[in-house]
Amino acid sequence: MHVYIDGTGLTKFGKSNLDLKSLLVEAGKKALNQSRYPEPDAVFVGAMNPEEFTETGNISTLTVDALGLSGIPSIRVETASSSGAAVFSVAFTAVASGIFRNVLVIAGEKMTHLPTSRVTKILAEVIETQERESGATMPALAAMITKAYMNRYKISSDKMEYILSSIALKNHFNGSLNPYAQFQKRITLKEYKESKMIAEPLRLYDCSPITDGAAALVLTRERTDIRVAGIGQGTDTLALRHRDSITHFMATRIAAKTAYEMGGLKPRDINFAEVHDAFTSFEIINSEDLGFFEEGRGWEAVVDGVTHIDGPFPINPSGGLKSRGHPVGASGLAQIVETIRQMRGEVDSKCQVGKTDIALTHSIGGIGNNNFVVILERVRERIKPTRKTAGYNLPIHITRIKGPHDQEIKVNETEGFIETFTTLHVTPEGFPSPLILGLVKLKEQNTRIIARAMFLGKYKIGERVKVEREDNLYLFRKENITEKVKYYFRSITRKLLKHIR
Repeated sequence: MHVYIDGTGLTKFGKSNLDLKSLLVEAGKKALNQSRYPEPDAVFVGAMNPEEFTETGNISTLTVDALGLSGIPSIRVETASSSGAAVFSVAFTAVASGIFRNVLVIAGEKMTHLPTSRVTKILAEVIETQERESGATMPALAAMITKAYMNRYKISSDKMEYILSSIALKNHFNGSLNPYAQFQKRITLKEYKESKMIAEPLRLYDCSPITDGAAALVLTRERTDIRVAGIGQGTDTLALRHRDSITHFMATRIAAKTAYEMGGLKPRDINFAEVHDAFTSFEIINSEDLGFFEEGRGWEAVVDGVTHIDGPFPINPSGGLKSRGHPVGASGLAQIVETIRQMRGEVDSKCQVGKTDIALTHSIGGIGNNNFVVILERVRERIKPTRKTAGYNLPIHITRIKGPHDQEIKVNETEGFIETFTTLHVTPEGFPSPLILGLVKLKEQNTRIIARAMFLGKYKIGERVKVEREDNLYLFRKENITEKVKYYFRSITRKLLKHIR
């Protein structure tokens, strides 16, 4: 059964004086007012963590009540930062199954009223416990993925800075044309380079902002001008250290394969895309995992202008999460609404892309472990899939382990190799800054750990290090004579302090 999109609604993203309920209601009413079906059969609500962001629970009931729709079914959906795409997926299934004919889908988040440190802590709760307790944040893990990508594809630090700055400048330019965007201001290369380093190599302008906002749309079985051609979801391990790949997102590949096959489409059939760029480097990785560009070469499309708003294949014409903003529970649905605005010609002529027959949106949950792909198609006379199998054949590698992932790791002076690392300059509460975190492959065990460097210094991928365990914390150090001496005095000091206590 085909599912179509009717009315849509979007609030201004950024710092808002409205509470979460008011944001959800504003977006929901806009969608219903634009729809031929102002009395939906059900309401589906997406939000990542309103309980901690706003001390508000039972958000689905709150929303349906505030909209004056009490009595009809309402449910909330959550998959971390892909909650907006997840609620769309669940609502799509409900309509496609025939249970409902018309449903209202709303997603939102209210974040800016809290201190940055508090927001960072809430966001970090989606990270696996051991990695979080080591000091890992979302930017830290994103930086480690970026470093691993650089190493795999032989991209120098200077070159990567140029690539990342090109993405940031592009998306801020796009956002400057979007009245709904949080940042409607272009940035210069000088401003990018002078911005604060968050987690090497990611600067402030490489990271999406803390944002308030909501989006909504009506899904229906009644034919409209736009239908859902394909939809897919994929997951990967919660912990980064347990993954088969730390340079690509297998969850995206699974979701993409499913969506392409459902629509009978190939990556080359897509006219433009909105992809999850919570960090600028993710735009490159995602564009490759979605099959748009060859692995390790996605950056060329940015540098050459291919993905610019006036290029042959625009990516993130709305400004993306980087410039439009990232109210975590809303972003996935906002991508879909922005795409529909493009397809219906509802955007300003300055930011209107060329061909808009088929578009794709992509949303990441957590650190790339609960991802969604949605393909939208302008309705034609012939709307059946054109082929039984799609032309998406990128390799997918996920190891499914029965039982606990972690073995009992005894690391009293064991050896390992650094697979990737970052220097985190903006650290969680209670952690020193700067903090060096490394993903270390243990030499004698077929396992990885997230570990903290005992001492500041220069490290490199592939370097051999010594590893030890302190309670649930893993530490690593170099094998050279200088760090051996430092380690000796550190051990003496620890023993003396323990004796004094």
